[in-house]
Amino acid sequence: MPSLSFSELASLDYRRPEIEKGYANQTLYVNLSELALSVKPVTEEMQRIFVGGRGFDLWLLWQAVDETTRWSDPENALCISSGPMGGTPAYPGSGKSEVATLSPLTGSVMDSNVGGYFGPYLKFSGFDSLEIQGKRATDTVLFIDGIDAKIQLLETAGLPNNAYALTNMLTQHFAAGKPRSISVVTTGPGAKNTRFGCLNFSWYDAKRKCARYKQAGRGGVGTVFADKGLRAIVARWEPVALDSNRPADKQTLKKVARLHSQEVVQLDPKQNEMARVGTTHLVPIMNDFDLLPTHNFRYGQDSRASLIGRDVFKKLFDPGFDGCWMGCTVACSHGVRDFVPLTGPYKGQKVFVDGPEYETIAGCGSNIGVFDPFTIMELNFYCDAYGLDTISVGTSIAFVMECFELGLIDAQHTGGMELRFGNRLAALELVHQMAAGEGFGRIVGQGVRRMKALFAEKFGVDALALQDIGMEAKGLEFSEYMTKESLAQQGGYGLALKGPQHDEAWLIFLDMVHNFMPTFEQKAEALHWFPMFRTWFGLCGLCKLPWNDIVPEDNADTPEPAKVMKHVRWYAQYFTAVTGRKAAPDDLIAMSEAVYNFQRIFNLRMGYGTRAHDKLPYRAMGPVTEDEYTSRQERYDKQLREKHGVDITGKSTAEKLALLRRFREQQYEELTDAVYRRRGWTADGIPTIATVRRLGIDFPEVLAVLAKHGVTA
Repeated sequence: MPSLSFSELASLDYRRPEIEKGYANQTLYVNLSELALSVKPVTEEMQRIFVGGRGFDLWLLWQAVDETTRWSDPENALCISSGPMGGTPAYPGSGKSEVATLSPLTGSVMDSNVGGYFGPYLKFSGFDSLEIQGKRATDTVLFIDGIDAKIQLLETAGLPNNAYALTNMLTQHFAAGKPRSISVVTTGPGAKNTRFGCLNFSWYDAKRKCARYKQAGRGGVGTVFADKGLRAIVARWEPVALDSNRPADKQTLKKVARLHSQEVVQLDPKQNEMARVGTTHLVPIMNDFDLLPTHNFRYGQDSRASLIGRDVFKKLFDPGFDGCWMGCTVACSHGVRDFVPLTGPYKGQKVFVDGPEYETIAGCGSNIGVFDPFTIMELNFYCDAYGLDTISVGTSIAFVMECFELGLIDAQHTGGMELRFGNRLAALELVHQMAAGEGFGRIVGQGVRRMKALFAEKFGVDALALQDIGMEAKGLEFSEYMTKESLAQQGGYGLALKGPQHDEAWLIFLDMVHNFMPTFEQKAEALHWFPMFRTWFGLCGLCKLPWNDIVPEDNADTPEPAKVMKHVRWYAQYFTAVTGRKAAPDDLIAMSEAVYNFQRIFNLRMGYGTRAHDKLPYRAMGPVTEDEYTSRQERYDKQLREKHGVDITGKSTAEKLALLRRFREQQYEELTDAVYRRRGWTADGIPTIATVRRLGIDFPEVLAVLAKHGVTA
């Protein structure tokens, strides 16, 4: 491996504080334009209202930007935080970080959740959050050395473009012989040349002797990183122990951590086998229930789904107990050893593939008509190496493939590529083009929203037709679940703060399979509680998988099985044990509600955050084409007759399609009304004065934003 040479641009020696009840009580500020490094205090009010993680990110970003700031402005901040429980090695799923910035895709606030070691290492180095403003024209590396208590901004040249090569090189350079003490945040060339670049957060895999990755994938956070001239952020820390967070009540923490860890070890082999197959267990489940997106979300199942499901990847994954944080018994971070790509710069070489996860299999597999696991793995590997979000990549390619098959675009537009569903080589070529910023891939890399505008303006395509099949909302590409038959999940996507991402509310099974929420009010209640509780994980530095992907054996017999209240009570005990802040389950929801409403108002401040921005493309609600209708004709005909009281005798498919559309669009509007009422928002989707006062976020600047939009009482 070649040696590296750095020149120091700026440095800061600092006094590393003792972590106290999960907090370092300070943040690190970096301005790349001014070569400035400084430490900011964390106030008691900041802890109380914003808790940590995503909350800290939002508060720092709010102060850094104003309503005129755009994603590519130097003033846009990239913020990374863990949380008070982040870095606990005994409790499952306690190594998460949150990234927030203004998004190149949506123009508004984006948050993205990620595993890996960086967030805990940042905190143990002495900083609850990292805030980066400014830009550099040359390759810049930020080194946070918690062991020697020194921050450095370093300049160098000749770093590899590929994210894996870069991370492994930097890990070895800074490790001082202990690579497990290093975590690197970086991206690849695709982030610079698209709007949906991801960030790779690393941890060192001692068994395989290489750096492994988890991704902060959504909304172009990697694109902001690359635009700032950052090549990498490196954190150095050791050791990690249960005492590292200096919990308020160590004995209670040990007790509840042991209970949850033992339950996971006992029940995961009987339930989803995540320690063996990760999230690939979802593929056959989604297919069986008509929820696996296929051919740009046209259909929900395919007879070939078994070719890319759990049983296949159980054989392909390299055996081992793999977690993206120390001591996590879920251990779902699997990968494929000695994979050999057939295309691109790694053609013919053995590589390690991190994943694939369910979202990648669905997005870069079934949704583009590819049912070959090896192609999916190659797409997965190159997206990571190039710094590209596999969800946006898959959904964007699916969109252009449908446009091609419908004749809306042709080979003249695509540079000669036959972009038909199932054309795996064309999909791979598009990814390579995205990374290079060349060919038709450069256009696809702008995302679905901008492609719709370009195809209409430059190619003369009907804008309304594109709107119906372009699977984005708020500018963010849909994550990989079919929502046509689940009104609650339509709300979970359309009413999510950042756009259609399942981390706010995954309600498909509760709504469609179990019918737990037959009324608008019940759906609205679920669209309040579940986004709030899921938000809480992002405040605290936690992964939500141990909450509801492995459940107690008697969970089905409890009054609210969907909430897995036994685990919620454990999380409340966990929070209290670490922070010393007494909390019951309802308190966790209240914490999240304050941050959630603050983020909605932040969106409003940036020119978004109203009902107009909560719309969905119609394909998320129902069938767009006659072919889609006939694929489920028995179901749709029955709904028109029995649910809506329509006599469909003699009606054509086109007429029934139009009737169904009218009913479903009306249902979505009624659901929106119900959710707004439950959340304490106006009919236009804006938090009321009473709501912000109840939550303690009635800061003068918040009230000013509300007043600007006519909310004064």
